[in-house]
Amino acid sequence: MPELPEVETTVRGLERVLNGRRITRVEARRADLRRAFPRDLGQRLTGALVTGLGRRAKYGLIHTDRHDTLIFHLGMSGSWRIDHATLEKHDHLLLETDEGKRLALNDPRRFGSVDLIPTADLDSWPPFEALGPEPLEITAEELKGRLAGRIAAIKLLLLDQRIIAGLGNIYVCEALYRAGIHPKRAGGSISLERIKRLVPAIHEVLAEAIAAGGSTLRDFASPDGELGYFSKDFAVYDREGQECGHGGTVKRIVQGGRSTFYCPQCQH
Repeated sequence: MPELPEVETTVRGLERVLNGRRITRVEARRADLRRAFPRDLGQRLTGALVTGLGRRAKYGLIHTDRHDTLIFHLGMSGSWRIDHATLEKHDHLLLETDEGKRLALNDPRRFGSVDLIPTADLDSWPPFEALGPEPLEITAEELKGRLAGRIAAIKLLLLDQRIIAGLGNIYVCEALYRAGIHPKRAGGSISLERIKRLVPAIHEVLAEAIAAGGSTLRDFASPDGELGYFSKDFAVYDREGQECGHGGTVKRIVQGGRSTFYCPQCQH
């Protein structure tokens, strides 16, 4: 599943070909993904000028001069493809620009989504309204406050989008390892001193993954077709039974129905 660094990489790739360009053609090649495409998608986007792109959690944002924002989620297997010679079966949404670029939203499993809402309503859009702060912006003091009184495991709390928005399984495992925090530890019991190690670890692992183009697991590739390479730098994720790099052995447990990878020797 594309996580925050993959979405950020995607947005940056789209920005190179969309920002400042006019959308000249829109074609929905099916009626829906996870939910139906907006009925007036073509009408509202055709002829619109793209004024900027952005990201909120794991959602990509494409802003237009019509004061609308296209919001896309890549689901489990989504990606944008740019200027490929032929269309593929799972290219479900096409955009063309005044520069002659063709962009295709490809989603084989169709767990992604596309929405179009007034830009002024972004903060009050229900999926955004409940989101916590961005992980690249949160401070240690803010995270400590959000964890106060919580008895759930820190791993599960960091995956709770209401507490912190955009973190996924891979990067939570890696950040907890770097901070030396056991994934089962109750979130509210972690001292501010340790949170002050965790927040920079979150920032660092995300920044490194973005710089490396994300992590290619299964289907992800950036819009130019390049694969992400951060997966080569995993310290614990998907490395059960291997050394962590500091002499410990990586173990795997299941939390909330998802695999957690950690090092019992390094994380307490």
